[in-house]
Amino acid sequence: MMRATSRAGSNTRASRAGLVGGVMLVSLVSVAAFSIHPEVRAARELADKVTRGRQVVLEHGCGDCHGGGGNPASPEWLSGMRHPEIQETQVGPFKTRPRNLTPDNTTGLGRFSERQIFNAIRYGLRPGETPDVEITSTVPGKGNFPLTPKYLAIPMPWPVFRHMPDEDIWAIAAYLKHAVKPVVNQVPDSEGPPDFWASEYTVEKIGSYPAAAFPTANEVVPKQAVGAR
Repeated sequence: MMRATSRAGSNTRASRAGLVGGVMLVSLVSVAAFSIHPEVRAARELADKVTRGRQVVLEHGCGDCHGGGGNPASPEWLSGMRHPEIQETQVGPFKTRPRNLTPDNTTGLGRFSERQIFNAIRYGLRPGETPDVEITSTVPGKGNFPLTPKYLAIPMPWPVFRHMPDEDIWAIAAYLKHAVKPVVNQVPDSEGPPDFWASEYTVEKIGSYPAAAFPTANEVVPKQAVGAR
């Protein structure tokens, strides 16, 4: 009886020791996982963001003007004007040229922040003349919007692109900064009026941001949707 009791006690102690050891192991693994989790999460988030950015760039035909067409494998992908005869645009008396969008520090976007790229797409502001600040207004002189804004040259379609969700614009910025190979290609500056196109980008000409609420006078609510509202 004593041997049986002793054996049972030993088994109990062994079970407890195993349980404690298991708990300690799980705790150590959890601590280790927690310690690297922020880095892993940041890497995964960046990977997801640039993947989305690449898709948006392709969908919006950025390569049609900036090089490479719809082919990211092209050696000219987003590297700016190389063929003036087909890439240069005549706008009245001015010639405009698609810039180098690769992250080259000297001839591309490498010297600009993701915020400056975001502001270029959302507000049409030239990153070279616009500070790295959050903009909260579209009125010159308010909410960090420049008092005398210098806009991107026509035909950059930022008045359309600005209506994309924030997430898509940030994804484009991340893709251009982190997932495109830098290419050295100095594109001559676009020509333009002294007001940097401000007279062409009035609310009367390009509409407001955000866009007017639905439905406007030109739109209707589908009959099928009336009951669901």
